[in-house]
Amino acid sequence: MTWTFPEVGYSFYERRLQRNLAPERIPHHIGVMVDGNRRWAKLAGAPTSHGHQAGADKIHEFLGWCEELGVDVVTLYMLSTDNMGRPQEEIDQLLDIIANTLDRLGESNRVRVQPVGALDLLPEDLSRKLVDLARSTEKIDGLHVNVAVGYGGRREIVDAVKELMRDAAGKGMSLETLAEELTDQHISSFLYTRGQQDPDLVIRTSGEQRLSGFLMWQSAYSEFYFCEALWPDFRRVDFLRALRDFGRRQRRFGS
Repeated sequence: MTWTFPEVGYSFYERRLQRNLAPERIPHHIGVMVDGNRRWAKLAGAPTSHGHQAGADKIHEFLGWCEELGVDVVTLYMLSTDNMGRPQEEIDQLLDIIANTLDRLGESNRVRVQPVGALDLLPEDLSRKLVDLARSTEKIDGLHVNVAVGYGGRREIVDAVKELMRDAAGKGMSLETLAEELTDQHISSFLYTRGQQDPDLVIRTSGEQRLSGFLMWQSAYSEFYFCEALWPDFRRVDFLRALRDFGRRQRRFGS
């Protein structure tokens, strides 16, 4: 195998970046907005589905990096409620790719998978696959992967409030009492990610600098890192740069 100068340079730079990362500064929970698959396909002169498949392949590579570096939880924003308004042919192809991605995650026997989203918006077979995969991997003591499919930040908060109100009603609590006693912790305990630590770092690829409804409640004190690379082109060195940037920040949590 013949190495080019840029490859050797990047390999050296990669090793130096990783060597300088302090283990105690590695984020516990990383949220990732896997953006840019369609633009990647367009630039390559390929069908949109080719971009989505390349993005799915990158997910498995990325999760390997996270395992290697000691990240505990990853939330992948794979399909938003807004995305579901795209042409049906594209959605059908994307849902097939997501289903295959879930199969690969399950077959790895290395990660715990949890669905994060409104499962009632998904086809029944995909919804059932998510539920079954969550059940079959719940005892795995490895990387915890939240799969955000059919996810919308506003929908999540609305669902949490509805569930909270049903729970309160079931306990015989009046609306007046609920309003008096309600805190942000009560709402947090009914989110899709209940019981998990909020994300320390949120990464978005493709150069876009907005949340697009991703983990709106949970990311109140998260650090954000925006990368120009389209998701299929996201490299390990890009990830290490994000971690380096995170490690240099002083988190203030609103203070």
